Order: sequence, then structure tokens, then C-alpha cells
Amino acid sequence: MTQTTRVPTDTADAAHTREWLRRFQRVRRASEALCAPLETEDYMVQSMADVSPPKWHLAHVSWFFEAFILTPYLKGYETPDPAYDFLFNSYYETHGKPFPRHLRGTISRPTVKQVYHFRAHIDREMERLLSAPPLEHLDEIIDRLEIGLHHEQQHQELLVMDIKHILSCNPLHPVYRDDIRSRLLANAEQAPTAPAPVNNEPRWHRYAAGVRQIGADYPTQSAREHDGEGFVFDSETPRHRQYVAEFELADRPVTNADFLKFIEDGGYTRTELWLSDGWHLIHQTGWQAPEYWLRVEGRWHTMSLGGLVPLDPSAPVCHVSFYEADAYARWAGARLPTEAEWETAAEDQRPTGHFVEDEVLQPQASAATQGQGPQQMFGDVWEWTGSAFLPYPGFTPLEGSLGEYNGKFMSGQMVLRGGCCATPGDHIRPSYRNFFPPQARWAVSGIRLARDV
Repeated sequence: MTQTTRVPTDTADAAHTREWLRRFQRVRRASEALCAPLETEDYMVQSMADVSPPKWHLAHVSWFFEAFILTPYLKGYETPDPAYDFLFNSYYETHGKPFPRHLRGTISRPTVKQVYHFRAHIDREMERLLSAPPLEHLDEIIDRLEIGLHHEQQHQELLVMDIKHILSCNPLHPVYRDDIRSRLLANAEQAPTAPAPVNNEPRWHRYAAGVRQIGADYPTQSAREHDGEGFVFDSETPRHRQYVAEFELADRPVTNADFLKFIEDGGYTRTELWLSDGWHLIHQTGWQAPEYWLRVEGRWHTMSLGGLVPLDPSAPVCHVSFYEADAYARWAGARLPTEAEWETAAEDQRPTGHFVEDEVLQPQASAATQGQGPQQMFGDVWEWTGSAFLPYPGFTPLEGSLGEYNGKFMSGQMVLRGGCCATPGDHIRPSYRNFFPPQARWAVSGIRLARDV
């Protein structure tokens, strides 16, 4: 019989593992804090196929730790219900058959209470594992734990987006949190009722042509030992050389006031501005403004997590599809940046935007003054790029089922960069590649312009 060697409790490995346990507990608490304002009825709603019920998110991220860490590495682990491995598997076909995505809203059982019990069970068992992990599997456990924590942070962002979409479908315009409503209404009181004709055109920052280093490599062991510094997903690798021609990048994201000018100039009716797929889509859907915009008594409003509030002209426009972003850029005499251009400009920028920790969960106007370099490269809105989500030269997915995390989606998706107001601040980095299909609008997605020199 093989004897399992446990990590001694008085070693550097044990101290390192205890720090990972604290990180695990912090991330887990953050997910539940996001759901705390919900009523029980809110947890079950699936407002469209791309949206998952909050209850499902909470269970799925717990399933991830069960499937990829507890089951293989905690001796004697027992699941509360074997059916969870089917119900809460998202898309890992090599692990097992997933439950159909568009039917997640039909899962009335387990109940919300039982899902929280499942989370508590996972938390206890993870603490038991990390308190005395098997030494021979320690590196693999930590690798998978780190992926699992960033995976849960991704779902925290999705929770915010999905909750907003769920509440937006209710004609009562429910308020998720009263304090968010108070802050947004205070911003609206300070804003003009119509965009002022002040010259607030973006300034342009020029970047020289050259061969750039794009992407990232997996962190070294020493980097991992410093609170997980250097984590990257496989889709960000490998770091590679890429020629980038001379270009200019706008110093700020496109604002609501900017986008209103596009609407008022007939932007949604001018075929010459649109890609063919986008033109057909706006006629099929009837889009005439970004998602969540609503005109009330002659003034534009937007649905937020503070309910329906007047539109802030100076805030970055958000909830636009790639097609709308591309059409706006063409109307403005510019284009969307490539992801290599975006990363070139962002590499030395500090994350000065608004993140989930700011707790307003709505893009905000920049407090920076013009001339200080590109503003809000991180936070507030994910910025569409003109690049398709494709593998970098030399890309190799992770082994096993975790290799399905990103690689299988490298088709029909566009890259977004920079994070948004729903992104945890310690989750984002210059090399991070988010991706959505070009028609997606429920994500907190916005626009930054680029142009050729």
C-alpha cells in the first residue's frame, strides 16, 4: 500500500499553502457578496441563452474545485450529490457530458439553499486538503487552485453582467443596490441634460513602428511564490515577436456623448458604415442604440444595477457589440486597434480605471486630465479590438480537460482588452485576452479608437 506524504506544518511549503488557502477564502467570499443583494427569485432567472442564473454560477465554480482538485487529490472525498457533476459542468466534454447551456434556468433543484450548502462543503474540503496536502501532488494542486481562483473571478464578472441583464428584462427596472443608485443619480445631477457642444475631442498618442514582444510566458516558480504574481491563462502564451506598424491611439474611451453624435447623424441607418453581418443584424434586432438605453421624457436613460438612471454623457459608452464599435470607428474616421497595438500602448500604463472593488458597477468618467497619456486603459469597459481570438504562434493548450478552457473557443470570437467595472482589480493585466462573439452586447464592452499614421 502506498504511503501518502503530507506537507509538514512548520515548513515554507506549509506557509505558502496557508497563503493560498487565504486567497481561496477571499475569492469565495467575494462571489457570495455579489449575490447578497439578490432575492431568492432572482437566482433562478435565465434571461437569454448567454446568461446563466446566479445560482448556476455559484454552483459551477464550486464544481470546478470538486472536479479538478478535490476528487483527484483529496483521499476519501465524497460529493454531496453525484448529479452535480452533470448539472454544473459547463463545457468540459473530455470530463463528462455537460448540461445544455440554454436550459440552465430549468434547474429548480438543487435549491438556492442547497447550492450554498454545496459551496460550504467545497470550502470545508478545500481547507482540509490545503491544511495537509499530499507533497507529491502539491505543485499540481497549486497550479489548479490558481486557475480555479481566476476562473471564479471571471464568473464574478459574469455574475455582475448576468444580474444586470436579468433585472433589465423586468419592466419594473428593479434596483440591485440602493447605494449604487444614489451614486449614479448624484452623477446625473451634475451632468447636463444634453451633451454640451464643448470641444472634447480625443487626443492622440503616437507609437513608433517596431518589433514588439506580445503576450506572456508562464511564470517561474519564484514568481508564483509571491502571492501568485505572474499568472496567465494559456491563451496569453507564448510571448512572441510581432511587428507593429506606426499607429496612433485615442487618449480615452469613446463616451456616451460621442456615441450620441453617431446616433443623431444617422449612424444606425447608414449602410456604408457597417460590416455586412452587422448591417443584417441591426435590421433583424431593431437596434438603434446601445443595450439598456431607453429614452424617457425626451432624455436618454440607461438600465444600471441602480435601476433606470439618466445617461451620464461623460462616461464611457458600454454594452455595444463589435459591429457597433466598428461602425462607430468608421464613422469617426478611425478604426479599432489591433490587440498588439492595444498591448503596446498598455504595457507601461497603471490600472487607473474603475473595478469591481469601487462598487459602482457602472463605467465612470475619468478623473484624469488630458495630456497624461492614455486614460482608463484598464477598468470601466472592456475595449473591442479589431483582432480575432486566435492562437498565438507556438500556442499549446493545457493538458487534459483544462485544455478546453480557452483553445476550443478560438473561432468566431473577437478579442477585448483591459477589464471593466465588474472586473476584480487583481485579475487584469496587459496581456489578458477576453473574447466574445461580435454580436454580444450584454458584456460591459466599449470602444477606443486607433488610426494609421
